[in-house]
Amino acid sequence: MLKIRNLTVTFGGVVALSLHKFDLGDKELRVIIGPNGAGKSTMMDVLCGKTLPNQGTALFNGEELIGRSEIEINRMGVGRKFQKPTVFDGLTVFDNMLLGLKGNKSVFASMFFHLSPEHRAKIYQVAEQVNLVDELNTMAGALSHGQKQWLEIAIVLLQEPELLLIDEPAAGMSDAETEKTGELLINLGKTKSVIVIEHDMHFVEQIAKEKVTVLVRGSILTEGTFKEVKNDKSVIDCYLGAPDSAQMKNMKQS
Repeated sequence: MLKIRNLTVTFGGVVALSLHKFDLGDKELRVIIGPNGAGKSTMMDVLCGKTLPNQGTALFNGEELIGRSEIEINRMGVGRKFQKPTVFDGLTVFDNMLLGLKGNKSVFASMFFHLSPEHRAKIYQVAEQVNLVDELNTMAGALSHGQKQWLEIAIVLLQEPELLLIDEPAAGMSDAETEKTGELLINLGKTKSVIVIEHDMHFVEQIAKEKVTVLVRGSILTEGTFKEVKNDKSVIDCYLGAPDSAQMKNMKQS
C-alpha cells in the first residue's frame, strides 16, 4: 500500500529524515519507535502533505503523494491523528463526529446538508468502535484526555481512510484507556493499514503483532518483531537504554 524510496528532508542543513526504503503492506499495523528528533513526526508530516521533502518518492496505492496538498492526500485515503487531540470542546461528541463525516464540505453543500438515517447509523457505528457510544450527547470538553483521543480517531475514521497515521495515541492516558486504545488499534489493523508512533514500550508490546521499525537520526536503524527489537543491542544503546535488573527479569519472562 505504501512504498517510500530515497526520501530526504533537511531543515537548515540538518538532515531530519533520510529513508532509503520503507514499505507498508495492505491491512498492516506498523509501530515506529525511536528517540526524540529521530524523524518520526517528520515522516508523518511528509505523508500527509504538511512537509515537502527535498527528494524522494512516496507511493500510496501506486499514486505519488509528494507534491500534493493535505486535502488531496486526505481525499486519496490517508488520514492522520496528531499527538494532541484537537476537538471542538463546545460541541457534543455527536456534533464533532458529524463534522468529520466524509462528504462535500463546500459552503453551499453545508447550508443544505440534511442528516440522513445512513449518516446517523455511520456515526453510531464508529462511536461503538471507539468506546464513545454512551458519550454521544456529552460535550467534548467534558471528556477525559483518553476519550478525546478516541474522539479524534473517530473523526478520522469517518473520513473513511485506507491508511491511518496515528501519533502517540497512548500519551497521557490511564492504564485502562491505554488497554482499550490498544484493542481499538489492533481491530483497526484488520481492515486498514495503520502506522503508529509510540514511546510507551508496554503499549508497543500490546499492539505490535507484526513488524516494528526503529528510527534513529532520521534513518531506519533496524526492523523486526517486538522481541527482536527490544533485545537488539544497537536499539538498547541508541534508544531504550540499558535495562535495570527488574526490566531484565520482565524481558526474560516475556
